[in-house]
Parts: sequence; structure tokens; C-alpha cells
Amino acid sequence: MSCDPVSFTLHPPERLSTASLMPITSRPEILFTRGEGAWLFDQSEKRYLDWVQGWAVNCLGHAPAAIAEAVARQAATLINPSPAFYNAPALELAGLLTDLSCFDHVFFGNSGAEANEGAIKLARKWGRVHKDGAHEIITFVNAFHGRTLATMSASGKPGWDSMFAPQVPGFPKARLNDIASVEALVGPATVAVMLEPVLGEAGVLPADDDFMMALRALCDRHGLLMIVDEVQTGCGRTGTMFAYQHSGVEPDIMTLGKGLGGGVPLSALLAKRQVSCFEPGDQGGTFCGNPLCCAAGVAAMRSLAAPGFLEGMRSVGLSLADGLRALSRDLGLGDVRGRGMLLALELGSDTAPGVVERARDAGLLINAPRPHCLRFMPALNTTAAEVAEGLGLLRAVLAG
Repeated sequence: MSCDPVSFTLHPPERLSTASLMPITSRPEILFTRGEGAWLFDQSEKRYLDWVQGWAVNCLGHAPAAIAEAVARQAATLINPSPAFYNAPALELAGLLTDLSCFDHVFFGNSGAEANEGAIKLARKWGRVHKDGAHEIITFVNAFHGRTLATMSASGKPGWDSMFAPQVPGFPKARLNDIASVEALVGPATVAVMLEPVLGEAGVLPADDDFMMALRALCDRHGLLMIVDEVQTGCGRTGTMFAYQHSGVEPDIMTLGKGLGGGVPLSALLAKRQVSCFEPGDQGGTFCGNPLCCAAGVAAMRSLAAPGFLEGMRSVGLSLADGLRALSRDLGLGDVRGRGMLLALELGSDTAPGVVERARDAGLLINAPRPHCLRFMPALNTTAAEVAEGLGLLRAVLAG
């Protein structure tokens, strides 16, 4: 029995309705229809310089040829044989990630929250096997680890402790860059410390290199696992392939997401061999490690690892940071924080949401993680000319 391909055409934008979507966030009355590199285009073909890029997801910008070609080629070959079997893209991507990092084993998921949930499970399993049932994971005030019940409990975002109460227990909160606050929480039930190298949702607050080294020493002293949540900071975002590499430490577990798939849903849990204690049946997922998404991940990681790519990205990132500092000096604003292409500008007042709206009207997409600051997450292959254009748009908005 043959099955002929079914041809179909999407409804034109003017015939589409938002009525069937759950209202889980406030969205502007804009329908984006296509993207090209650093730019998004709406239904009227107005273009917007996109410095959100799917919340740091589109590491190579919108519709990059490398990703589009890899997905199209793989979709015509093999989409999902089931995670019960090996597939070539998953094997290749796992090898790329272990070659580029200090880790030995990789588990692929679909979202950063899923990867972080896996890290929590792996740490608790390791604590049961090697540390007399220790299960508590020290996390940080204002951290963001995802939207599952466990990852929301691990997060320190204000208000999340009561949103879907009761929380999952076992996540005492320390303060970033305060090693004494971490030490004070260590007890017999502690198995790990988990942190983002940069607290993105808190307003791009980086962990100091000295703090990362002190945290590694503390974990070694107490026999704890060090877990880095690099869902936002990994895959070149801060100027090195992974943010932990800035400080020279080697964590025991790392999670990746966002930029790993270049826009395609893909995440990863990585672990050192000595802590990789999952047994068959402990972890899985219907779509985990499917060849379609892993092919996109291979294309993304090969692009990021290409000679000169990260060096060029760091140079453009420095020009963006310098431009933001000049703008801040000229307009009497606040600090510029961050690394690489993950930066924030303090405004000195709770005006950020209004700035985001005015910037969007002017053709610049930015984000306000807190009412008092703006966050910038351009594509990693953004050009110096695009940075100059974006800074000009932002200056006009802030000065107007």
C-alpha cells in the first residue's frame, strides 16, 4: 500500500487567530513570518534587529544555512528510530561534546529543564550509591533552572516557592559569589552544589572566577559534586565554548540547551565517568537523542568550533560591551555586566519594560529580565556593522 505525500499550504497570516493558544505569556500584536541571520520580519515585512534570538537559542541567527541543510537532509533520511537504538548523529554529537569539554558521557534531552532535571536525578543517584543517601543540592538565590516542579524548586526566582506549592524539598539556597554562604549550608545530607556561571534571569550576574575556584575546592573538601547549568551560558555564548572554562575549573556535571540545537529543541546532560552512575531504566525519553535534532546539534557545534569563530565572536562582543558602556556614560545610566554575547545594562530605574516596547517599535528586539535592566543576547555570528546599528537604535530609544 503506497502513501502519497499530502500537499498543504498554511493559512495566510491575516486568517490566523490567537484564540486557540493558552495565554501563558503576554505577547505583542506582531506575527513573525521569517528570519534571516540577525533579523526577524513580521507579516508586513517590517524588519527587526533581534538581540533576543529566542532567549539565546539561535546561536547562528535565524534560518542559518548549516542548520537548515542538516535538518532537511536528516528529515529525508531518518527522523526517529526510537532511543532504544543507536543513531549516527547522536553518536557524532556526543563525541563532539566530550572532545570539546572535560566530560566523558552525554545524555540528550529536549529542553534545558529536562537536562537539569536529569542532573538532579544523577546527583541524587550518586548520593544514594556513594554518599549514604545524601540528596540535598545547594542552589542559589535568584537562580533559574527551568519550569518542571523540581527545577522550579531548585531555582531561586522570587515567588516561585509558592506558585505550585508544595515545592520539591532538598534545595537550600546560597548567595552567588559568597562562598561562606555555601559552606554554611553543607551538611550530612548535601550531595552537590548547582549553579549557573551567569545568573541570566537575575539580570546577567556572573559568578566570579575566584568564586568558581573556591566552590570547586569546597566541593572537593566535602566530597560534593559540582554541577554547572550552562543551558544559557554554554555553546560559545560567553566567549569560550563553555563558561566554566573561564575559571579553569572542571565540574562533575554540566547541562546544555538553548544554543546546542541552533534553534531546534535539544539539550544535553554531561558527566564525568566517575559520577555517571545511571543504570538502564534510570533515565530516558521518547525523543531523547533523535537523529533530526542531533543533526542540527552537530551542525551548530561544528560551526562554533570552526577555527576563528569564537575569536571573532569575542571581538564583536567586546565592541558591543564597549558601545553599551559609552551609551551608559553619555546618558547617565548604570553598569554593563556579562561576557561575550550575554550582556546587561543597568538603567538606574524600573523603566526597562517600557524601553523594551519602544525599542520594538523602533525595530530592535531586547529583553528585560528585571524591571531595572536590559539583557542582550545577539546571535554569535553578529557582525560589527549590526552591533553599530543596534547601538544606534538603542541610543535613540533611551535618549528619546
